[in-house]
Amino acid sequence: MKPIPQEPDPEDDEALDAGPRSIYDTDPPDEEDLWFLPPADKEDPEEFLPSVPRPDQSLLFDPRDWRAAQSELSAELADLAVTFGALDERLRAGPKGWGHRLALMEVSDLGWWTGDRISVDRLALWIGLRIGATGDDVQALYRAGWAVRRLSSGAGPSEGGWDPGLTAFLDRQAQGIEDAPETVIDLAEVMRNVAALHPVTQAAIGFHAWRALSPGIGQDTEAAVIAARHAASMGRGGALFMPLSLSGPGALRGAGSLDEKLSAWIGGAGQASLAALLHLDRISAWEGRAREAVSDLSGRTPPVLIDALTAWPMVSAPLAEELTQASRAAIQRNLDKFSDRGLIREVTGQGRYRVWTAAL
Repeated sequence: MKPIPQEPDPEDDEALDAGPRSIYDTDPPDEEDLWFLPPADKEDPEEFLPSVPRPDQSLLFDPRDWRAAQSELSAELADLAVTFGALDERLRAGPKGWGHRLALMEVSDLGWWTGDRISVDRLALWIGLRIGATGDDVQALYRAGWAVRRLSSGAGPSEGGWDPGLTAFLDRQAQGIEDAPETVIDLAEVMRNVAALHPVTQAAIGFHAWRALSPGIGQDTEAAVIAARHAASMGRGGALFMPLSLSGPGALRGAGSLDEKLSAWIGGAGQASLAALLHLDRISAWEGRAREAVSDLSGRTPPVLIDALTAWPMVSAPLAEELTQASRAAIQRNLDKFSDRGLIREVTGQGRYRVWTAAL
């Protein structure tokens, strides 16, 4: 027979150290056996978190770095100031519709960089008549319409201070500065820190900062419009915005080092401003030629139709009817006469839903 095992004596220390008396023993184990608890002498819970590099707390857009880059590009910045100054004076002296025309062209060209890709004729129809939207691109048209309005009218993003100015400019709803979105407050702080720099440099910082801070779908469009309006503050009020994309998105594609970003920004803005200036020369020459060519026509429709074609890059018959307040028959008759005299050309090649533009 096998010997019957004897239960250990409770007083026997060795027996106690051997473990519980049975599998049903519910006595709490010794705290030293709770290996998953932190040591009693270490109270910082971060000791047990995985090692993650802490974010750099330095300024995201240090004004000292941008000032150094601005100094290296002083000659290029001066050239841009001269070109934009000429554009500013030309718009001050020209018809009011010129600024609207450039805004439509700027937003349409900007869309090829942001991905919205709204053509000038569709954008004109949307702005003028609120037609032409489909289910796929209605949001893109809303963004483009907002951009045209902000580039052609209204206060700039820094009007009345960056916090309230940006909130109003971006159509954000806030009862006070404390209610403004956090991203707007962050951008306002960045812009206040760089207030001593040139407006063009400030605009470049605002562009790159908003793209980094805002998670929204339309942040690229918003960033470009904010920057274009603020850069124009160096002018005398003729040009409400500094063109950035009329000659291609060179100013918006800045990558690499800070110096490279600012260099691309200044160079691209200079080319876009020059393109705008040359376009105004062409539209001014066309306007003079058109008024002389239709001087023999009677009625009020021909001169107001020229005004519409000057302010809008492309017009359809319904849009021209809305802009001139003339009858559809009068508009169609004058469009045909303008086309016969080589003043306008039809761009769609269709028999219906035709669109005309000035033959510059």
